[in-house]
Amino acid sequence: MKVLITGADGFIGSHLTEALLDEGYYVRALAQYNSFNYWGWLEDVRLNENLEIVCGDIRDLAFCREICEDIDLIFHLAALIAIPYSYRAPESFIETNIKGTYNICQAVKDHNIKRILVTSTSEVYGTAQYVPIDEKHPLQPQSPYSASKIGADAIALSFYNAFQLPVTIVRPFNTYGPRQSARAVIPTIITQIASGFKEINLGDKTPTRDFNYVKDICNGFMLLANCERAIGETVNIGSNTEISIKDLFELIKEIMHSDANLTLDDQRLRPEHSEVFRLRCDNTKIKELTGYEPKYTLRKGLEKTIEWFSNSRNLAKYKPGIYNL
Repeated sequence: MKVLITGADGFIGSHLTEALLDEGYYVRALAQYNSFNYWGWLEDVRLNENLEIVCGDIRDLAFCREICEDIDLIFHLAALIAIPYSYRAPESFIETNIKGTYNICQAVKDHNIKRILVTSTSEVYGTAQYVPIDEKHPLQPQSPYSASKIGADAIALSFYNAFQLPVTIVRPFNTYGPRQSARAVIPTIITQIASGFKEINLGDKTPTRDFNYVKDICNGFMLLANCERAIGETVNIGSNTEISIKDLFELIKEIMHSDANLTLDDQRLRPEHSEVFRLRCDNTKIKELTGYEPKYTLRKGLEKTIEWFSNSRNLAKYKPGIYNL
């Protein structure tokens, strides 16, 4: 089977690329075009005769039609994801996340592709009105990023309703692991401690999140791709647990044997009405559809993540002393 992964050069996309190659799939992996021919995290993926790396931009419909030729299954992960940057450049998020998703859906329709999974985010729920959060929870656009993902999900589902596009909206809760972006809270904490910092700069320490190790999330994607009953559905992937940022910091400190302290950095605070204060996943639906069960506890996943970031070769790719939008 031939698979296309958009956003394959990113954090989750690179891990999903490896997982699908391990299962014997032929993978066409899309990386964002740049003049250096740099493949992002695909640079760390072992080359394979079943791996085809292409560079381009999902904002171009003609290009999307071209890369979807001869494809059976698409995992659409390409997106702008940095919430702080969405305050500064909201139009970029509309162009990439909404128009890019439209372009991929249109290409799937044009080529009559068998299946597409569109990646959503738990951020679309906003601060929980009840927990655990199931797929019927109201959507709350608390940032331009979350608004763009709500729009992208709506575009994809409209193609299912209007054109019978075989789409599933996959809604992972907070994912972490090796290769994660420096703007995320877990790499922010780990890289500062691993670099010897004694004062760890963070934003609000009170929100809670449902953290999931990246290999569990990839497993959820693959299970849903093989589940016919998930077509036309929105499905959460999460652990049905939550931890505050403060308690997360203390857990990472313990694992890393650190005596560092947490310091509030005002520039990392979200605007008053934009902070999402509580997220906890109801994973009943994915369990009923696929039998999904997370394999990694938070501690086990953090230990794997810390091991990767503590490698000097990997840590050198990050700038822990600089706040990254």
